[in-house]
Amino acid sequence: MKRRPFVAASAAALVAMFGLTACSGGDSAGTAANGVDAAAATSAEDFGSFDELVAAAQAEGELNVIALPETWANYGAIIQGFEDKYGITVNSTSPDVSSAEEIQAADNLKGQDTAPDVFDLGTAVALESTDYFAPYQVQTWDDIPAENKEETGLWVNNYTGIMSIGYDSDQFSAPTSLDDLLGSEYAGSVALNGNPTEAGAAFAGVGMATVQQGGSLDDFQTGVDFFQELNDAGNFLTVDPTPATIAQGETPVVIDWSFNNIGQQAETPSWENAVLPGTAYVSYYNEAINVDAPHPAAARLWMEWIFSDEVQNLYLEAGAFPVRLAAMDEAGTVDADALEAAGGLPEEQVTATTEETEAANELLATEWPKVIS
Repeated sequence: MKRRPFVAASAAALVAMFGLTACSGGDSAGTAANGVDAAAATSAEDFGSFDELVAAAQAEGELNVIALPETWANYGAIIQGFEDKYGITVNSTSPDVSSAEEIQAADNLKGQDTAPDVFDLGTAVALESTDYFAPYQVQTWDDIPAENKEETGLWVNNYTGIMSIGYDSDQFSAPTSLDDLLGSEYAGSVALNGNPTEAGAAFAGVGMATVQQGGSLDDFQTGVDFFQELNDAGNFLTVDPTPATIAQGETPVVIDWSFNNIGQQAETPSWENAVLPGTAYVSYYNEAINVDAPHPAAARLWMEWIFSDEVQNLYLEAGAFPVRLAAMDEAGTVDADALEAAGGLPEEQVTATTEETEAANELLATEWPKVIS
């Protein structure tokens, strides 16, 4: 719900979403005032200093982001904070497209001032799209565990949530297992946030079903089988959930990230979040710079912003767990109240490895269409 109703869009439609009019006064060649090639910079030091990176980004004046709903992981506050701190206009376009459509937009708008500068992607799409990324290592690089970043900085994990079940408590009792969702009371009521071949949240939903149903992440077939059973029972709702569909009762049960289900409570007071007992599925999203970013300095400053203490705490405030949480906790810079409110991650948690993700992508490409046919 929030992040990306994942409605498929044609190439023409995506171009229309962005518009074709140039929106930036920055130098398309990416050369900063001090002669630095911003598009080739792999750290703030390449600009001479962080302050010179800021100056180069301010000279460009704008930043294009895509697929960042304001209600998703606190991105409304994160975007506003960037604008306030640096005086750079953020053009936030097509907030509800999928991770796959972010990459499609980069293709469609390549060479235009309206192309996305940065991406926020699910792991499955990120691992398939590294040719689209520019390497960059932020100043807080050493705080980020090796397993949470590509070694050159092509992509870096930024935040994660726990897969959970959001539900309208006026209609349903709290589910305690996925099998509960197979009951007749859930007829035509259970939605997944997107298509797992395109969207990170939906991919994670199949991962959750896999481990909750006793399977292993080296084979997502168990999760696919669950959704096939849910569909055969007449309970799987193929409407892509949004805050509006939830508020209107069209999607009364949604499998999604915990931070989305928690965030929905502000709009729908009866909405509750259920994290199932047993093994929890977690999966980080990934921050990356478009190798063809029209505002390359601003894109790199955005990366620095995302991995700063301020923004990592803003993620936590929304119930999303930031990648630098352990380092910030040790350093005493974490927002203790936000950490307590988030409740901490469960003791038993799993996420798909790179190899498991790649295998799951191949499986889903062939098997998921059979579920929704």
